Amino acid sequence: MKKLINKPENFVKETIEGILLAHPNDLKMANDNFRCIVRADEKKSGKVAIATGGGSGHLPTFLGYVGYGLADGVTVGNVFASPSAECMYEVDKAIDNGAGVLHLYGNYGGDIMNFRMAADLCEMDDIKVSEVMVTDDVASAPKGSESKRRGVAGLFFAYKIAGAAAEKMYSLDKVKEIAEKTVSYTRTMGVALTPCIVPEVGKPTFTIGENEMEIGMGIHGEPGINRTELKTCDEVVEIMLNKIVEDLPYVNGDEVAILINGLGSTPKEELYVAYRKSHDILKNLGISIYRPYLGEFATSMEMAGMSITLLKLDDELKELLDAPAYSPFFQQLK
Repeated sequence: MKKLINKPENFVKETIEGILLAHPNDLKMANDNFRCIVRADEKKSGKVAIATGGGSGHLPTFLGYVGYGLADGVTVGNVFASPSAECMYEVDKAIDNGAGVLHLYGNYGGDIMNFRMAADLCEMDDIKVSEVMVTDDVASAPKGSESKRRGVAGLFFAYKIAGAAAEKMYSLDKVKEIAEKTVSYTRTMGVALTPCIVPEVGKPTFTIGENEMEIGMGIHGEPGINRTELKTCDEVVEIMLNKIVEDLPYVNGDEVAILINGLGSTPKEELYVAYRKSHDILKNLGISIYRPYLGEFATSMEMAGMSITLLKLDDELKELLDAPAYSPFFQQLK
């Protein structure tokens, strides 16, 4: 294991300490707990608060989307491990503005259990909590079983659009409705070229041959749908986009936002090669790209590979997608 770390057991704490020291005007701890991070700017009375959380190792997900027009607080777990319900509860209390809290997170068993326990604790404090789980990973469950799918890079679109709705002072029910619509219109497929190493484990999460790749692998190394010989970028994009487009389905005349996401060790140049082919495929299908996003939005430590996400847009979603947003890890002015 070659990593620029100190003691593996201190990796998460030291990561958070570095982020807080680098961005003191944007982020702060709640209740002096490094696992409970909230916006440092002034709270807005009557605004719906958005809470998220999950395991470390995926920056900028989840911590990177705490900011204006995004989430209001995050609970940080160990690498690839759910944070505790008690910490989630502390974040909820810290960010509540009197209009309720939306739990917005990926569909993983530990997170579901703990967020729901936190919601029960909030109920005793008369804090209203709703939840929306992101389920965008096409590879993780068949069509017709969308509720069983994992939440992966499509989390970005859920944060962006729900966060914009909350900044517009929409009600909790309305913010939840918009987040649910966003999730229902979002589809993702990933491909892994190499494994990653969890610092405290010290060895790869899975093995893959030098000339192999796995299509559909999850961001924790969950099995994909096909392990095959390494293909060209154009071939990989075609396989992934065909599965995404067929799943919603997306049709001629649709407008989409597209996210080409690197998993941790993929050069940005390769993401642009993938975008080039994605653009051509969608253009030939009569699907127009309203906004492209390229970069690292949901990673898996140092895993090599990428994911592609499409969000089908309507006028309401376009307006919210266009709204300004800011965090130390993501900025959009218009």
